[in-house]
Amino acid sequence: MTPEIAERLTACEIQLAAQAEGYCMFVRGNCLALVRTDGGRFTSLGSSGMLTEKGLAYLVWVEGKAMLASHGSQVEAGADQVDAIREFSEDLKKIIWPRMDTDAHG
Repeated sequence: MTPEIAERLTACEIQLAAQAEGYCMFVRGNCLALVRTDGGRFTSLGSSGMLTEKGLAYLVWVEGKAMLASHGSQVEAGADQVDAIREFSEDLKKIIWPRMDTDAHG
């Protein structure tokens, strides 16, 4: 990770929580995302999720309703949860791909 990316992460209060061969996990508050890496480059951003009482839950849409889905269960997501996940994901995209069209990586 470059010093510039580390600085942008800090400015957005996003932390590198774990790193393994080919992956990095980033967190902010209850939000987290896995980012795939290859040769020191970030190559793709997985779905952003949120830690809940039942573990990691991903934001999904069911019949137009925002839901947090985890291990076979779904609960309705509050507007604040939807906003937090979306803002986290967008901030992370802008940090790791600052000069590119982020829609190409989501």
